[in-house]
Amino acid sequence: MKIYDELVWRGMIKDISSPKLEDMLNNESLTFYIGTDPTGDSLHIGHYSSFLISKRLKMAGHNPILLVGGATGQVGDPKPTAERAMISKEEVAHNIECLTKQAQEIFGFEVVNNYDWIKDINVLDFLRDYGKYFNINYMLSKDIVARRLDEGITFTEFSYMILQALDFMHLYETRNCVMQVAGQDQWGNITAGIELIRKKLGKEAYAFTMPLVTKADGTKFGKSEGKAIWLDKEKTSPYEMYQFLVNSEDAKVIDYLKTLTFLSKEEIEALEEKVKTEPHKREAQKALAAEVVRDIHGEAELQKALKITEVLFRGNIKELADDEIKAAMNGFEQKTVQDGVSLTEALVESGIASSKREAREWISQGSIQVNGERITDNEFIVSKEKALIENKTLIKRGKRNYYVIEQ
Repeated sequence: MKIYDELVWRGMIKDISSPKLEDMLNNESLTFYIGTDPTGDSLHIGHYSSFLISKRLKMAGHNPILLVGGATGQVGDPKPTAERAMISKEEVAHNIECLTKQAQEIFGFEVVNNYDWIKDINVLDFLRDYGKYFNINYMLSKDIVARRLDEGITFTEFSYMILQALDFMHLYETRNCVMQVAGQDQWGNITAGIELIRKKLGKEAYAFTMPLVTKADGTKFGKSEGKAIWLDKEKTSPYEMYQFLVNSEDAKVIDYLKTLTFLSKEEIEALEEKVKTEPHKREAQKALAAEVVRDIHGEAELQKALKITEVLFRGNIKELADDEIKAAMNGFEQKTVQDGVSLTEALVESGIASSKREAREWISQGSIQVNGERITDNEFIVSKEKALIENKTLIKRGKRNYYVIEQ
């Protein structure tokens, strides 16, 4: 398949600005950009599909530029429900440094910062050179703005669309960047840039958006128990990322394989058949987790994640090194109990067991392990002195339920 057809098959094109794009993507070499604001010091798995589409385009002969919004990040893209909290200039600078390094290491993209060309534009120049090209009615019709009108939107947020359009025009003029790629929620901002280039320069620019990656219930993909799955392994270990992906829903795993991996159509269709005929083997989920972790963190980190997974399944925690134990513990539900309580009390106080009776039954039946040792004594003391690592005790109930107790 040519690149446009492949993107369509993978479900990675939502909106296109022109029917010319199919031929341009298949037969030309375009410079394009994808943007992100430095709201954090790491990208997360939700960004990954967007960046991966840029990597696919690069492999097809196109030239990607990553724009990190040092200027727009100080303003904040309007959220559907409320204004974003402002972050300090110092935090923005720190985040830009981290994101630039991460993007270059993982994806190999050239990175630019829109603060470099926006910082010297004064208010009068902004209004005369850019604001005059934007009709208020046109701006109000954009979905993200329209959704905020009932509760109100600040002028700062309202101006974000103009700043993003300004970015597109600047890169068009200085880098021959003729296309922008983004998630579907950015369509209004993207088309504003296309319009600015048409009105001010008399030229045609192009864009397409990608559908947002979601769970089966329609909520955003990329969080586990409320925590984001970060690409920085110090924030989310490769083991945690592997576990998050290997637990993907059957109903969505094939979609994820299409958008998040470079597996071929034939390989994905074979895995799709496995989901239908042998879902209990979770071969599609294992392939997804392995491909993503390998792509982001490399083969060595994938093998470490697989080792931790296998050791925990067997229950022999003592086979793991300290750093592997820490990585495993970060992925488990965290509980806090008093120091020096009995195992029965610890299970109840932490909420692992609903009652002392239930806790005693589990213990007497040999269903509870503490730091890799099966405990059948109800009065066994759980304390800092007996902790596995850093005042943390690892509790295993049954075959697969792990909890971390901290004292």
